[in-house]
Amino acid sequence: MDSIQAIVVDHQVAEHLVIREVQRPIPTPSEALVRVHAISLNVGDIYRISLAESGGQLGWDLAGTVEQAAADGSGPKSGSRVAGLLVAPRFGAGAQLVAVPTKDLAEIPNGVSFAQAAALPTAGLTALYALERGGSLLHRNVLVTGASGGVGHFACQLAQLAGASVVGAVRQEANIASVKALGVRHIAKGADLSVAQQFGPYDLIIDVLGGHALAVALSSLLVPGGLCVGLGMMDGLEVTLNLGEIFMQAGNINLSTLVLPVELKSKAGAEGLARLMHLVAEERLHPLIGIEAPWTEITKIVQQFRDRRIPGKAVLHIS
Repeated sequence: MDSIQAIVVDHQVAEHLVIREVQRPIPTPSEALVRVHAISLNVGDIYRISLAESGGQLGWDLAGTVEQAAADGSGPKSGSRVAGLLVAPRFGAGAQLVAVPTKDLAEIPNGVSFAQAAALPTAGLTALYALERGGSLLHRNVLVTGASGGVGHFACQLAQLAGASVVGAVRQEANIASVKALGVRHIAKGADLSVAQQFGPYDLIIDVLGGHALAVALSSLLVPGGLCVGLGMMDGLEVTLNLGEIFMQAGNINLSTLVLPVELKSKAGAEGLARLMHLVAEERLHPLIGIEAPWTEITKIVQQFRDRRIPGKAVLHIS
């Protein structure tokens, strides 16, 4: 067959997404051809729907089975259960067959489902790399904003595994239970991140919100010499800082930003993915999957995801 089914952007339809035939992928020598069983959605997928031209494909994260191993001999063998990702500017994980660079493809251990594996790549690696920026976390105080979200719930768990005392910030009452289940020390609930001040100050802040929340984090929540890792801009692109507050109250603080596609230019995602999946196999890391559905329900799930009605990850199973 020369064609496969895939999730495609189409601005001529009301939902802007359709499942239709596209050309079967042709892998390069360093890519494996993977039969996809499950994908998970990310915030980047939502942005892409409005930014991509009609005909663009959707999806970063995938789990499936290697149908054709890489010609150069790298990566998993044919028949292996694998998880991986396609980083920007390349997309298209939401398809029956995908050509995936083996450097970003790892085998799934026994006991880990396709759904669990599909939930890991983008969110799990982002959380892992962000926490590594903070160095040793043993007995450190860590704040995670958006703690019930895709990146947040992994960051909370991984920080605790590293020995940190973790505070999770959430905005919706409905998400408190899922964050409590992660075992975080305290939950800071409210639209204003300043509510987290009562549990601070923090050695490390993992922030997915940006905007005003990032300004609060930098001006009043860090210890001298503390680090804030900015991962997102859900609260807006612009940040207004009161330098007086920062100089007089926060003292010497540090801001670092992390963009996963940039990070993966110098790192092989396969190594981090393998570490994460083994933690899942050992039941030390638990992907929070808010919903599982067939990929034919993509438009409905995207709307729920956009409205922030899904805690953790949304996983779609591909037929």
